[in-house]
Amino acid sequence: MKDGIRHPFAVPPAEGAAIQVAEGILWLRLPLPMALDHVNIYALDDGDGWSIVDAGLSSKRSKAIWEVLLSGPLQGKPVRRVILTHHHPDHVGLAGWFQSRGAELLATRTAWLYARMLTLDVQERPTAEGLAFLRRAGLSEADLAKRAQERPFNFADIVEPLPLGFTRLIEGTRLRAGGRDWTVRIGHGHAPEHATLWSDDGIVLGGDQLLPGISANIGVYPTEPEADPLTDWLDSCRALGAHARDDQLVLPGHKLPFTGLPFRLVQMVENHESALLRLRDHLSTPRTAAECFPPLFRREIGPAEFALALVEAIAHLNCLLRRGLVSRSLTPTGAWAWERME
Repeated sequence: MKDGIRHPFAVPPAEGAAIQVAEGILWLRLPLPMALDHVNIYALDDGDGWSIVDAGLSSKRSKAIWEVLLSGPLQGKPVRRVILTHHHPDHVGLAGWFQSRGAELLATRTAWLYARMLTLDVQERPTAEGLAFLRRAGLSEADLAKRAQERPFNFADIVEPLPLGFTRLIEGTRLRAGGRDWTVRIGHGHAPEHATLWSDDGIVLGGDQLLPGISANIGVYPTEPEADPLTDWLDSCRALGAHARDDQLVLPGHKLPFTGLPFRLVQMVENHESALLRLRDHLSTPRTAAECFPPLFRREIGPAEFALALVEAIAHLNCLLRRGLVSRSLTPTGAWAWERME
């Protein structure tokens, strides 16, 4: 379809294998233990070594796959640079492992600071702030009591320690990798200071800022409970649209490479704007964030998806609040009750 999304490569690389998507660029995949069961890695051939874009999460299986990749498709040449798109575990997990082998880490300052802070912040039980955040979101007393006794997810569980030292990427940074020149463009919303790389010959390394077919999670967390990342996301989609062309080959952090980026950026904005309208209609009756899943996701949310769904619901509510379209008040149980303003 004209101006639609097209996938030049119909089948992803097998485990331990690679697909050449352009001269000097290999597409690799590593597994993830969740519904979204993979992360894409791209290896850029620098002649005497490789620059890799993201690294996968840290696990014995991931390391074993990397050893197969290094000795096979990567021809025994070393990884000299890790270019990090953003700080989430499935992207930064093994960056420190490569650094311990001599690789240089290139990242935005915020991505590096978040990743290093979170790897050092190990909690055996949820913090008081974390539990208060869940209370505000509308979890029941029984759920709160259960969570208070459980070890929460810790970043360090699946992310290697990050040694001191990195090279900062900022908006407009120029770098050479894979035999071509790239410009760094920064997006926000899914992760703060998310780096994307745009080559002079029409290739875009999109990370999770530019995904086909699925929406990147836009979440609010206890670290910044009043944040409005959805507005940041929408602003970034519009800003990146100024650089997008229909013929660019986008290499995303998940799913298949695609063309049709202008169409996709508009589609992502429209999808969230539609979700905000549905959510506002849903709030004709006061509801907590935990009661806002139906209009946003329009499917059943199971236990494995609950945490990501909750932080995304709060992001949409905070966006409506910033726009002056909803109000909120505390219930006797300490939850925010959100309601549409007429």
